[in-house]
Amino acid sequence: MKHLIVVSVLVIAVTAVLILGLTAADLTPQLASEEGQYVDLMFHAQTYVIAFFFSLVIVLMLYSVVVFRRKPGDTSEGPNVKGNTPLEITWTVVPLIIVMGFGVWGAGHLAEITTRQADDLAVKVTGFQFGWSFEYPDYNVTSSELYLPVGRQVSFSLTSRDVIHSFWVPEFRIKQDAVPGQWTSLLVTPDVVGDYRVRCAELCGYAHSAMYAPVVVVEPDAFEAWIAGQEVASPPTGEMTLADKGKALVQEQGCQGCHSIDGSALVGPTWLGIFGREVELEDGSTVAADDTYLRNSILDPNSQIVAGFPGIMPPYGGVLSDEDVAAIIEYIKSLNE
Repeated sequence: MKHLIVVSVLVIAVTAVLILGLTAADLTPQLASEEGQYVDLMFHAQTYVIAFFFSLVIVLMLYSVVVFRRKPGDTSEGPNVKGNTPLEITWTVVPLIIVMGFGVWGAGHLAEITTRQADDLAVKVTGFQFGWSFEYPDYNVTSSELYLPVGRQVSFSLTSRDVIHSFWVPEFRIKQDAVPGQWTSLLVTPDVVGDYRVRCAELCGYAHSAMYAPVVVVEPDAFEAWIAGQEVASPPTGEMTLADKGKALVQEQGCQGCHSIDGSALVGPTWLGIFGREVELEDGSTVAADDTYLRNSILDPNSQIVAGFPGIMPPYGGVLSDEDVAAIIEYIKSLNE
């Protein structure tokens, strides 16, 4: 009984220290979605249970090593213990009940966070190596940035153009795979205004670590203003110049995930001022960035890899029409002006 009391006190003390330490460590980023509240609740509950069982195992092991070690001069045989049936049943049944309890609890929360609301905002998400494209079908807007209104449920439909990606905003907690040839869904209700990032949580290739996109959660009025600004920036189809069409295609295809238009270096070379410039290739040769070079770079990019950049861009031959390619080239040219 003395040993039982001492071990129980030590287990409780070590568990409390672990819980306090893990809580102070703040293992999760800022919570910014209603659905994430359930995730955090279960995460913390599981952490506390794990802390208890960790303490139980470690305390019993170390206590036994210290208290029941062989005394100096003692050469007698230790007791032959074959087992303890009640103990074995207990350590099998209790964890089983705990796991089943978490399963039922999680299923209840899953039903809550997968219930779609009538006024949700539809957003189509396309993942590709190595970036994201966001389409707002209700507004006919496509963007490389994800703008969301605070307090309104967002219904994401996700797919991929190449390999499996995983759409994840850590502050929203929940994530979903984007699978080639399929559409998956995810419901999120942002509840904190701020700037976040979409990340890919599925290893998808060379630049996986750079596959992110801005997420901006704003007040509803600011979201409507952003949508209006996107519509103004995209003239009606009949009034679009070739460069306008190219810009729309670039946003649709998510090209700015790899190629910046402000001079900054991403996975691929920047488009700012590239037209007409001499470009050094991987083999040491140089080529003028004219129409022919840009067309080849789009349709067969691995035929002329720019020095200092990996040859990871997929070919767009068969994906884009000749008119589409010409429009994108015209847009790239406009960045020189």
